[in-house]
Amino acid sequence: MALPLLPGLSLRRNIGGENFHKSQRWGFCNKVPMLFEEKPGIGGQPLLDQRPKPKYSEFPEGMGSNPPAWIAFDKQVLNFDAYFKEEVPDKNQELYRIRHCKIYFYLEDDTIQVTEPHVLNSGIDQGTILRRHRIRLPPPHEDQFYTVHHFNINIDVNFYSRIFKIVDCDLYTKNFLKKMGIRVNPPGTRPADPYITERQQRLLDSTNPLHPYERFDTLKQFLEYDGQVLGFSCVWSDSECQYYGPRELVLRYYLSDDTIDIREVLPENSGRDVVPLFLKRDKLPKDAPTEMYQPGTVTNYTLLNVLGRSGRNKGWYIRDPLQTGAVRQEFYKDCDLKIGAVINVWGRKMVICDCDEFTKEYYRKKYGIEDFTPVQYKAPPPPKPEKPIPPYTGFGSEEDSLCSCKSLLPKAPHKDFRKFLEKDRYGMESNTLHFGAKFITDSPIDKDRKFIISYFLVDDTISVFEYAERNTGIPGGRFLERGRIKKPGQELFKSEPSEYYKAHDLFVGARVCFHGHSFLLVDADEYTFSYMEKNANEFPVADIGVILMKLKDKTESRSKEIRKTFATTDPEHTNVVDYDTFRNWIVSVAGGAFSEHEIMTLGRHYGVRDDSQIDLTFLLAVAHEKLKKNSFENFDQLSAVFVYNDREKCGVLPYDTCRTICKSFRLPLSDELLENLLTKYEDDHKLVNYKMFVNELNWRENQVRPVPTVKGRRKKESDWSQIPTCPPVKMVKYSLLLDDLFGKEE
Repeated sequence: MALPLLPGLSLRRNIGGENFHKSQRWGFCNKVPMLFEEKPGIGGQPLLDQRPKPKYSEFPEGMGSNPPAWIAFDKQVLNFDAYFKEEVPDKNQELYRIRHCKIYFYLEDDTIQVTEPHVLNSGIDQGTILRRHRIRLPPPHEDQFYTVHHFNINIDVNFYSRIFKIVDCDLYTKNFLKKMGIRVNPPGTRPADPYITERQQRLLDSTNPLHPYERFDTLKQFLEYDGQVLGFSCVWSDSECQYYGPRELVLRYYLSDDTIDIREVLPENSGRDVVPLFLKRDKLPKDAPTEMYQPGTVTNYTLLNVLGRSGRNKGWYIRDPLQTGAVRQEFYKDCDLKIGAVINVWGRKMVICDCDEFTKEYYRKKYGIEDFTPVQYKAPPPPKPEKPIPPYTGFGSEEDSLCSCKSLLPKAPHKDFRKFLEKDRYGMESNTLHFGAKFITDSPIDKDRKFIISYFLVDDTISVFEYAERNTGIPGGRFLERGRIKKPGQELFKSEPSEYYKAHDLFVGARVCFHGHSFLLVDADEYTFSYMEKNANEFPVADIGVILMKLKDKTESRSKEIRKTFATTDPEHTNVVDYDTFRNWIVSVAGGAFSEHEIMTLGRHYGVRDDSQIDLTFLLAVAHEKLKKNSFENFDQLSAVFVYNDREKCGVLPYDTCRTICKSFRLPLSDELLENLLTKYEDDHKLVNYKMFVNELNWRENQVRPVPTVKGRRKKESDWSQIPTCPPVKMVKYSLLLDDLFGKEE
């Protein structure tokens, strides 16, 4: 029989091995699902000793979603600078201490942590004073906890009966309190610790004694100049060794303690004994060796015997503040060591001839000396005889033959690894120049043959490839293997190294001869033009400044005539002419002084670029074909990821974000095709309309006319008999060129 329950009581039963109350239910507390009681006490009324559950700080809600505090304020901490006074009852030197600390308030759960920064030699256990936890308010509000509203600058907080004075906070904390609507007080000042102030004063007094004798403090000099050494090269003319010439020595002056040591530089096969040092490290006196003093004679202090000898056979001595009986002896200082000076090294006269760079800089800063001309103490050595190099034998390369002459054991020729690392192919940078060429010949069979000359910057090698033309009887393909090519007209068996073709020898309009075959360079690809223009210091034909100077010298006296000619060519005053007209004018004015590459460089610099890009239909057709072959159909997931990254739900995303999302889905599209497609859907602000992009890319719903096959395409024929084969631009702004040549017309 079930017993009736009293009002306000709940039935406890065991569910799954755990106790569960009827008065408990699932809900959300601070945006976190948890089990909690609906009503405290009996019948919803709290008991006498029952306190309500404390709540976290309430922060103003922002726009958008409202995540829980442990997510919204994760890793966000308020930082306050504070101090507190600690009484010291057991010491007479100090009554209290001022201890500086930091208070950290964690916004995610209203926990507080108090730490004290470590100070060396403080004698106090420092570190964490209060571990991270929620702290209750002092009585009579001990049923509540500290929240963000209880903190400000220039206020006192009570943590477990210890008063902390908050004096300042960081910039993030100030901005956060202002956003909360709290008026932040001006920062306060930290009081000084009286005991530390007293210790500093005592230390200062100890460094300035009131004794009447002189104080010799060498610690400052040691700390300032430790490890700094002045180096000099000296010469000693030894009278006993007249057949060997002067003896070379190295003098080192140590700035930390004004000591000197000397080391002798022994030549090869000198016959002298090798000793570590010519003079051990010590202070070098200026006096002659006849005035040497006994050990202990020269001291820093003088002692006076004032009472004679006592009964215990002991004297009574005091320091002589006037040092009346002190023996003075001068030692060499840094000011005495100069180039050309003669120093006395225990009776040996040595001349200072030169010094190192550190020594020169030291004397510039300290003494303002600028003249460091070395002293010439010996005749210059005779020039080394040139080693004759035998002529090339014809076996192997010239470098191999030269290496066999330089050493008894032949070594491989040295390769330029630095150039290899700089000019090797990396990513889209091929570092290879490609030129279109044709034969210079009168043969009707060979004059229509087309070639591609490739110059590899990594090792200065050249290869030639021939186009395969149908029904010509010439198979095409590789015409010349990759390798370095000598310039024609050089002797084969000679001592001097041969001259090879370099990168600056190849340009549009140049005539080259490769192993008896003469070529005319008639065109180049876009990478070649761009590379030569970027490195104009290596390629004069691509330097727009040099070309303009040459053109200005040719046309400066005919400025009015040239302007009139262009005005006649352009009756509508569009300030542009076609490239052929521009080229013909350059040829007529220069009279053959300009190469074809220089004319192309001018046209590219002042040309009107054709910004028309690849047709969008063609791009989509190619993309659909790639997606079909790889069976890619995850367009819904792709669209969902785009929508997820669009926080503002405006339908557009930055270009880099769209490219990253496409790469993460591993779209079977090449980088160039993907970039061109994304560019087609960009607006003026460089934002991509991803909805239209995914919709057009969906080959299931939007069918696009397939790409024509290679056999069906019309092959573009290029006439290689003319120069150039394809102009770099269609139209040229001649007005800008005339302004740069003759100045703006008034």
